[in-house]
Amino acid sequence: MATKTRKPQRDRHQEILEAASRVITDRGLAETRIQDIAEACGVSPGLILYYFESKDRLLVEALTFTSDQFYLRTARELRKMPSARDRLIRVIELSVPGLLPEYDLLDEWALWLEIWVRALRDPDLAKEREVLDRRWVQTIAEMIRYGRQTGEFPTDARDADDLAMQFSAMTDGLAIQVLLNDTVMTPQRMYDICLDVADRLIGFDADASS
Repeated sequence: MATKTRKPQRDRHQEILEAASRVITDRGLAETRIQDIAEACGVSPGLILYYFESKDRLLVEALTFTSDQFYLRTARELRKMPSARDRLIRVIELSVPGLLPEYDLLDEWALWLEIWVRALRDPDLAKEREVLDRRWVQTIAEMIRYGRQTGEFPTDARDADDLAMQFSAMTDGLAIQVLLNDTVMTPQRMYDICLDVADRLIGFDADASS
């Protein structure tokens, strides 16, 4: 008698994180109940509390999970680009909410907004936020160093980490305006501003890349 091969079950922890990301993005953290997330992934509220201590902890892990998926996808794509200039253009594109229809970046940005608001009054969340932010800044700093090594970006006395922090802060501020549907800050305008700032701040030649 033939033995049936069981299909591997998806990791329950991951399923909860995916469901939490969707629900929190749709409803906002304040309006999201553990029951809502449980219904979205077909488990009991008790099971969610078994994996996570609180809704805040679930939010942080959901953002970390989403961020990990983003970094993995981005790293694979950037490794295929030998040009530091092309890599920077791609990072800018991926930083602009709503610019690339094929990427669902609005969901990730919505989760970031939730983290920033909660981190104002939650020291533990603030520490987690800092770790996630530093990861992105380091990605930009490494790209600047790579561009200097290839000769695509000018080498000067300015520290790559400081430049990366300035550039990251600028993109975060513009992205918030785009997310809030600011009438004068469209995704395309944010993209153009980011290219211009990269040109002046990092030494990136936007005209040569087109």
